[in-house]
Amino acid sequence: MSTADSGGGPTRSRAATEERSGARRDQERPPAPEPLPHPVVDNHCHLDIADGDWLDTADAVAAAAAVGVPRIVQIGCDLPGARWAVAAAAEHDALVAGVALHPNEAPRLAEAGRLEEALAEIERLAQAHDKVRAVGETGLDSFRTGPDGRAAQEESFRRHVDLAKRLDKTLVIHDRDAHDDVLRVLDSEGAPERWVMHCFSGDEAFARRCLDRGAFLSFAGTVTFKNAQPLRDALAVTPEDRVLVETDAPYLTPTPWRGRPNASYLVPHTVRAMAEVRQADLEALCRAIDANTESAFGGPW
Repeated sequence: MSTADSGGGPTRSRAATEERSGARRDQERPPAPEPLPHPVVDNHCHLDIADGDWLDTADAVAAAAAVGVPRIVQIGCDLPGARWAVAAAAEHDALVAGVALHPNEAPRLAEAGRLEEALAEIERLAQAHDKVRAVGETGLDSFRTGPDGRAAQEESFRRHVDLAKRLDKTLVIHDRDAHDDVLRVLDSEGAPERWVMHCFSGDEAFARRCLDRGAFLSFAGTVTFKNAQPLRDALAVTPEDRVLVETDAPYLTPTPWRGRPNASYLVPHTVRAMAEVRQADLEALCRAIDANTESAFGGPW
């Protein structure tokens, strides 16, 4: 595994960015799928987080383009990741960036007395380059953050919502076990013109509540998992002009490669599963996803 990258600076290992279980994972990279009939965008990826048989940025971009995924939104969710995202987007034509403090990062910074300083740097980074299209991922996470950290988490989320509106950036929301609270904050603050529910994890009813408020819903490899029927029900009712696709790589690898390292070149597995759920023509769905991503992230790049 490489420890440095051709764009954006040093990478970090997956183990350094998440709480790991004791289970062993197969880290061999899956083979490339059949290319899609029309290009789509991976609208949420973490190229700076290395996992297993890791591809550097140039190779990851080339591998994705070869199967019909020529553009990627690189998401930074802490200060090192946000700096990396801006630098990588500036270097690689295929990339644009999102910058934010992940909802599980905010309580740690608040406890250290550094949240204000970090939010100020995120605002500077959001204005550092015209290829920074998004403020995200931000939001709420009641799975990893306990009650003691939730006030800081919500304050950080509110500040990111305000930043996205002031700078006319797309808001990218992380929501884990916090559906009602995410919408409560958005209703209180007022959502920006463009906002994305990253790795949508709700059911049909929650999808409708988000859609009623103007959201784009982004579906990841989780939609291919056997136990994800409520998520497939949500996908089925999402209008064609509101559906997006993502990897959240190196996480959430789609079936049939669940558990292996994820990367943007595996998007075709997810898109094909989405077309089957929606009983849609594959090329037509690809065209819709491509157009929707441009709408969601402020135009082409």
